[in-house]
Amino acid sequence: MHIEILTEDSSGRRLLEHLMPKLIGPFGEPHSWRLHAYRGVGRIPPGLTASSDPFRRILLDQLPRLLRGYIKTPNIDAVVVVLDADARDCSASCGAERLTLFRLAIEEMEAWYLGDRAALQAAYPKARMQALDNYQQDAVCGTWELLAEAVYPGGARAVRQTGWPLPGQIKHEWAGRIGPLLDPEANLSPSFGKLRDGIRRRAGVSRPQHDQTGPGRRPCG
Repeated sequence: MHIEILTEDSSGRRLLEHLMPKLIGPFGEPHSWRLHAYRGVGRIPPGLTASSDPFRRILLDQLPRLLRGYIKTPNIDAVVVVLDADARDCSASCGAERLTLFRLAIEEMEAWYLGDRAALQAAYPKARMQALDNYQQDAVCGTWELLAEAVYPGGARAVRQTGWPLPGQIKHEWAGRIGPLLDPEANLSPSFGKLRDGIRRRAGVSRPQHDQTGPGRRPCG
């Protein structure tokens, strides 16, 4: 099975690079995938007609055009669209309903890191874990800011004061440091569970049977 995966930014793509082998097994054994990072979310255009410049690479603006193209492309079995929820409606009837799987991180993809505290602390041994004491999993509460309070020097305030591009840079760092350590079976985020189960269901696997204790994985015990 081949899956095309669309993410709203490069940090999402980096995270999925680490997650996909854990979800459905090594690339090409027997499943394959290709990841595409966009430069923002945008919105589904009225009439499902993409009118914005395709070179701007805004995900939902281009989604109807992309899905119509995927329908016509041989050997593409599924399209997975992964993005932050932010209370947006991502439904689109483009003739590709059976091909497409939408998965939303509630509220932001950082909720998936907060769903695995062991991975977070392994990636950041000096993290201020007490900053997460009152967090309710997948709550709408400014998730990236909460994670910054735990792991970034000076917390979210320091990130805001510095401004762009620092927020994007640290999200990319989190994907690279926490992503390889995430345990899909232990993650407490309901929205992560829907991503995991949805992709596995499309691929027809329950759980990869190969040993996943390679580089970046936490050993047992």
